[in-house]
Amino acid sequence: MVNTERIIKNFNKLVEFDSLSFNERKTADFISEYLKNLGFYVEEDKSGEKYEANAGNIYGLLKGNIPGKPVLFSAHMDVVSPGKGKKAVYGDNGIITSDKTTVLGADDIAGIVEILEGIQMVKEQGADRRDVEVLFSIGEETYIKGTDVFDFSKIKAENAYVLDLSGAVGTAAIKAPSIISFRITLKGIASHAGFAPEKGTNAIALMCSAISEVKQGHTDEETTLNIGTINGGTATNIVSDYAECTGEIRSFNHDKALKCLEELKKIFDKTIKNTRAEYEIIPDIHMKAYSIDENDDVVIRFKKVCANLGLKGELVSTFGGNDNNNLAANGLHGIVLSCGMYNVHSKSEYTTIEDLEKGAGLVAGLLCLPE
Repeated sequence: MVNTERIIKNFNKLVEFDSLSFNERKTADFISEYLKNLGFYVEEDKSGEKYEANAGNIYGLLKGNIPGKPVLFSAHMDVVSPGKGKKAVYGDNGIITSDKTTVLGADDIAGIVEILEGIQMVKEQGADRRDVEVLFSIGEETYIKGTDVFDFSKIKAENAYVLDLSGAVGTAAIKAPSIISFRITLKGIASHAGFAPEKGTNAIALMCSAISEVKQGHTDEETTLNIGTINGGTATNIVSDYAECTGEIRSFNHDKALKCLEELKKIFDKTIKNTRAEYEIIPDIHMKAYSIDENDDVVIRFKKVCANLGLKGELVSTFGGNDNNNLAANGLHGIVLSCGMYNVHSKSEYTTIEDLEKGAGLVAGLLCLPE
């Protein structure tokens, strides 16, 4: 039986922590102590040192009595800005919001609370359960930086459930994109804009010319490209000798994402041809696309438990990345579960007590389902 009072208490405590990315110390300490009290073997890695963070990823293992491989549950410990001084406000209808001056942090506090409660309720009931592994990451909101440096050789599970999707509990994402950000720098030649403009090579003009040739938005049915910023120049009376732009590519097909980078290169090659300018494209591949088959065991188990609990068991794709991209890249079969968070990354973010209860019940059901 879900302990609603405990869920609310744990949710409130986690909301109080100012766990912005790479400042997850209080959340990490809370989770570590909680897991140890449940009987977990717990360790914190040194990933924080790489990012000058004050905490690392938290890994835990609890033995069960159902034979077979462990099941892994994961959620991230960081929240986005404005995330300092958060307060949970409860409405009469069970909706939990912030006080509207900050985010609530249900992304991903809801996932954390549901994992902890789901495991605890199974232990208290004395129900048969599988071995369970947990992974609580730092820096997920900064393009999954925490799990980028996690040692996945520790993980014994083959199936994983990442609680980090918006929407009502009972939905799971089985597909997510590659995400590649890029910065393009273009160097021209400075000259006085009044006395000798013809002696200069205008970097801003060339940058604008190139960008006008770039197809933005949906480049096809599964790929998008966006130029997000552009800047350059130093003064109004100087032909600009420098310009740069930044952007992002997302695609459900990793090869298509890489092809977009090649197309950008071709456009800039053509733009600066026969000029004295030069350019550089600096890409950052944050994550690689994955897709889990609907007949995969990790999906079948999810749908079976949803049916037992009266949940939809709906399968969707998401165009957002999360730690499951890294889990998939390291050989795990994982899907991302909705944990009842809504309007995330905004001051209008909210969750509900009912969603938190259902999410904990889903975790418990997955933990108790024989392999």
